[in-house]
Amino acid sequence: MMELEKNLNGSGLRIGIVQSRFNTEVCEGLLGACLAQLLQQGVSETDITLATVPGALEIPLMLLQMAESDKFDALIALGAVIRGDTYHFEIVANESARCVNEVQLACGVPIANAILTTDNDAQAIDRMLVKGGEAALVAIEMANLLRRLG
Repeated sequence: MMELEKNLNGSGLRIGIVQSRFNTEVCEGLLGACLAQLLQQGVSETDITLATVPGALEIPLMLLQMAESDKFDALIALGAVIRGDTYHFEIVANESARCVNEVQLACGVPIANAILTTDNDAQAIDRMLVKGGEAALVAIEMANLLRRLG
């Protein structure tokens, strides 16, 4: 049996990041943790491309453009959707997640989804550093796994 093992070596990988500018403090925290982890795993700073968009619903379109460009081994979505008093939270949370997954499946480029969906600001702040770093690891692992299969 051939086993495809986890490989977190980011050397030589080209990573695209799409970050929402809504809920700025949380998104900047996600980005900082993500970048630190990418660099720690050996991804070169020159192999990282960052695009910012207004909010979580705009993330999938930018991911699609990046995925179709054939310039990236993996992509990362960073954002924060924090529950408010209206139904808008459910729409944004559900649709952003659905569309990110659709891009990944349609294009075959792995996307680490770190668009947080939380009940309040405190939960988002508590999760931002962990989830930002985890997204970097997911992107690297999936890019290496797909390379191994290809």
